[in-house]
Amino acid sequence: MQTFVRIVDAGSLSSAAAQLGTTQPTVSRRLQALERSLGLRLLQRSTHAMKLTEDGVRCYERAKELLASWEMFESDLRGAGDEPEGSLRVVVPHAFGQQLLVGPLTEFLNRHARVSVEWLLYDRAADFIADGIDCAIHVGEVHDPSVVAIRVAEVPRIVVAAPSVLTGLPTPTHPDELARLPWLSLRTFYRNEVSLTHVTTGEVQPIAFHPRLSTDSLYAIRSAAVNGLGICVASAWVLHEDIMQGRLLHLVPRWQAAPLPMYLVYPYARFYPARLRTFVALMRERIPAALAAVRRGSDDS
Repeated sequence: MQTFVRIVDAGSLSSAAAQLGTTQPTVSRRLQALERSLGLRLLQRSTHAMKLTEDGVRCYERAKELLASWEMFESDLRGAGDEPEGSLRVVVPHAFGQQLLVGPLTEFLNRHARVSVEWLLYDRAADFIADGIDCAIHVGEVHDPSVVAIRVAEVPRIVVAAPSVLTGLPTPTHPDELARLPWLSLRTFYRNEVSLTHVTTGEVQPIAFHPRLSTDSLYAIRSAAVNGLGICVASAWVLHEDIMQGRLLHLVPRWQAAPLPMYLVYPYARFYPARLRTFVALMRERIPAALAAVRRGSDDS
């Protein structure tokens, strides 16, 4: 029954097999065994398509409820309702997942020896069903009404450039002076325009430009800025070391782009296993602390 639910969620036998860590023939045999035991045809399959039969639709909905109830029953029976165990599949933005959040992840795994984590790095929104994702750490607004989205932090953004970009020019003091310089864009959040807000007066100043380089990678735009390709707006935490070492300059420091919200996101369910509950609880505490530690380091420098 677990395999049947995974097949439907994943969209194919081969995807389900990959998520379950087994082979497609094994998945097919399990499906056939379930169909034989129920005396029903659950899936109609052809070379290029797969769809649920009418019986399959009813079975899928009931199977999800039964599996959730079984997991709760099993935990209660073992007296392990609050003891995390099993595997979590977590999607994290590349830069955060490679650097800032590895510390909190390590703490979680050290606390819970019976849990393993698949730490998947990509910047697009998670497809919870197709990819079998348990939880995502997402930067930017969440518009999907079918998920739980817990806002855990805001990511400050600043304007930076390499010293070479300003060679022979006065240091800019107002956003108007930035529009004449070469720009880079982080297309996930801005492409041809960005607005800066004065931290004291609240004045908002839009800047329009044609970027010399556009990318969806935070690390790539940082490297391009360090190499002197142009100005960029990016997350302050990933730039602070380059600023400390003089590779980048923090421009118009009294003006900032709007901070980006960060969310913990997971699908709605009647029952959440202990491994997910404890992961969410720790990350709600540690993500703001990790960002705050970077800010303190920048202020101290």
